[in-house]
Amino acid sequence: MKIEIWSDVMCPFCYIGKNNFEEALEKLPFKGEVEVEWKSFQLDPTLDVSETKNTLEYFKEKKGFPAEQASQMIGQVAQMGKGAGIDFNFEKALITNTFKAHKLLHLAKKHNKSSEMEEALFKAHFINGANVGDTAFLVSLADSLGIDKQEAEQALTSDQYDNEVKQDIQQAGSNGITGVPFFVLNGKYAVSGAQPVEVFENALQQTYNETVTPFKDLSNGGASCDTDNCSI
Repeated sequence: MKIEIWSDVMCPFCYIGKNNFEEALEKLPFKGEVEVEWKSFQLDPTLDVSETKNTLEYFKEKKGFPAEQASQMIGQVAQMGKGAGIDFNFEKALITNTFKAHKLLHLAKKHNKSSEMEEALFKAHFINGANVGDTAFLVSLADSLGIDKQEAEQALTSDQYDNEVKQDIQQAGSNGITGVPFFVLNGKYAVSGAQPVEVFENALQQTYNETVTPFKDLSNGGASCDTDNCSI
């Protein structure tokens, strides 16, 4: 069973959704049969790759929210994060263009470490206040996960993986995805937003049930034959 997840590194609800999704998956006996693929999405591709803003500045300048309203929203998200086991540090978080971070995620996918890289990027951005648009930092992050530093630098300073990131974003648009996180379950069902653990658990179980039993019998029995006998 395949789960595709569209996400952006600077989206706090994506981090919450990831934690809740993974907690739900751990509870299910078929977790080893689930393939997770992370997909790129940029909430604000217009951000300058050479600049950073703190969270309050971003909400005031880019979204037009008054400081009091922005602070209130940040507090509410922080409270949601605690419920998912995340201690957001919005005072340190640096808002920047995430395109390079998504390129690194595609490199990590090549090494079967995309989920680990997703977690590392979320922690770097929301907990440690690192600049996830900075090439040197991203190379060091790759190195910490056992990915060759030269390979990472090559991927980040060339157009390698540019098309993969753009294709993910285009696919999201084609599927009508306008917000993240967005989970597509086996190409059949969707779960949008940072849903509670129970919602993910039920959705995963339903999708799995229909995967292993693809047909729902709408009849009430009838004359038929199987490999051993025939019955009326």
